[in-house]
Amino acid sequence: MRRLFLSLLFIGAMLGCHAQQAKTIDIDLWPNGLPNSNGLDKTQPYNDQERNFKPAIRVYLPEDSVKTDMAILVIPGGGYRVLSNGAEGHEWAGHLTKQGIATIVLSYRMPMGVTEVPISDATEAIRVIRENAEKWGINPKKVGVLGSSAGGHLASTIATHNPEATRPNFQILFYPVISMDKSYTHMDSHNCIIGENASQELEDLYSNHLQVKADTPPAIILLSDDDFLVPPRNSAEYYLALKKAKVKASIHVYPSGGHGWGCGQRFRYHKEMMQDLKIWLDTFNGNSNEGANRMMFMRP
Repeated sequence: MRRLFLSLLFIGAMLGCHAQQAKTIDIDLWPNGLPNSNGLDKTQPYNDQERNFKPAIRVYLPEDSVKTDMAILVIPGGGYRVLSNGAEGHEWAGHLTKQGIATIVLSYRMPMGVTEVPISDATEAIRVIRENAEKWGINPKKVGVLGSSAGGHLASTIATHNPEATRPNFQILFYPVISMDKSYTHMDSHNCIIGENASQELEDLYSNHLQVKADTPPAIILLSDDDFLVPPRNSAEYYLALKKAKVKASIHVYPSGGHGWGCGQRFRYHKEMMQDLKIWLDTFNGNSNEGANRMMFMRP
């Protein structure tokens, strides 16, 4: 009897494992060749240990019993030097798919001085998500982006620079790099994405608070007051620019926590942060009392 029970338990675990695997899809973003190069990506095969990341997405689809029609592209940080794929990347899938949200984690190439490289990868990821929206049960008008630190800069870049077809419908930004102003940017990100000797014109172009327009998608910004790496002024300037443009925005500044916590439970205010984020996301899914009114904020 015990042997039968263990056999059934093993089979159940295997079936559960296969079911989980069936909901994960890996997609090469550029199967027909790269549109640009940082130099390193020409050396194949890709090798993460050498910061030669393959431009790709991993799609996590929620169970049918809980799924909504929302999707979020997750863009990890790493100072435009590495990919912080843990609490700022793949760990988000466990949290978001439980809420019925399709979670797509982006692996993007480092710029290495070629600004367009990571931007093109993030842009293509949005295009691919919308192209597969019907197949994955996603509303193409409910495709958001979640970016942390330098990933927040990349997320806000495609939100402020891209045309409607490849612009996300909402932004979730964790302690983002926003400005390229040397007095309060994150200098490592600045130097990697636009170069150490970038012109004032280029700095202004990729200072995303200066690029906010009326059609910039709604945003929630979450950060710690004591962020030692990316000055909180980055988030404040972006929030104020969104409000000036009459774009719906929320900002949550937690008393402490530093930088880089993402969805990790080591963050002292993890539970509060996750609740704040869920409440904000529910407004787009119509799951709160304000949902019916706030649905109008979704971009067509």
